[in-house]
Amino acid sequence: MKKTKILVVSDTHKMHANFEKALEREKPFDYLFHAGDVEGREFEIEYGSGCPAYIVSGNNDFYGKAPMSVEIQIGTHKVFMAHGHQFYVSMTLEHLIREARERNADIIIFGHTHVPYLEIGRDMAVMNPGSLTYPRQEGRLPSYIILEIDENGKISGEIKYIKKK
Repeated sequence: MKKTKILVVSDTHKMHANFEKALEREKPFDYLFHAGDVEGREFEIEYGSGCPAYIVSGNNDFYGKAPMSVEIQIGTHKVFMAHGHQFYVSMTLEHLIREARERNADIIIFGHTHVPYLEIGRDMAVMNPGSLTYPRQEGRLPSYIILEIDENGKISGEIKYIKKK
């Protein structure tokens, strides 16, 4: 059995040059998760990835049709994804984690802060891919996450960066 490979992105804000670079660099992958602030480019994300794509609405997605959150079962894992603004992730992850636990999720994906974050614990993985368009972390490199789930259900992940030329 092969590993399940997931591309996790967020906060592209209608500009997809770095998103397209991430797609080309990481193909093939099994799932694409976009944690919001697409700003009207949902169609490109859904159909450009060549795999099942899940998108949530962010605080700047005023006219999109994406849901505020999604729950997806991947093997033995349940993914809960929300942009995060509705859970005050800029201040604390406590509300988001509590919501995910109530939904029996063990993988949490969020965006909004534009700062990459990845913590894989014994019973839960929490991640924010940062932003491919407006990164805010030190160094300000556009970022995304590659999440992998092996045949035994073990989760691993890596924050990846797109270097400026």
